[in-house]
Amino acid sequence: MRAVVQRVNGASVTVAGETVGAIEGPGLCVLVGVTHQDTPEQAAQLARKLWSLRLFPGEGTELSCSDFDGPLLVISQFTLYGDARKGRRPTWNAAAPGPVAEPLVAEVVAQLRGLGATVETGRFGADMKVSLVNDGPFTVLLEV
Repeated sequence: MRAVVQRVNGASVTVAGETVGAIEGPGLCVLVGVTHQDTPEQAAQLARKLWSLRLFPGEGTELSCSDFDGPLLVISQFTLYGDARKGRRPTWNAAAPGPVAEPLVAEVVAQLRGLGATVETGRFGADMKVSLVNDGPFTVLLEV
């Protein structure tokens, strides 16, 4: 699994003009990509990492979302496994198909909620418009 993690001061995702997920204040906007070999165990590992990753400033230390109940907006993103090394058009061969990817993205969300996180989501497979205020800017790539 691959995730692009952005520290934000707010983020939202809309589908056909309707807001389907939004977070306010400091939190994380997370784009999640799934490849063919990914497992529910990796989804749980990614959730634990996202919840405990220390990306926020604090007094003398950095804080994680778990330290201050920071919300997360989790959005599926198959294009994270696009490969544009050859030619001018990316291939998506490494991206898992929807029937494999959708339950794993849902598992990341379920695991985060099980840890106590407030989680909003996009809509799997939809044409989504994502808006965010990147804080920093601060963006990290995770792979598990």
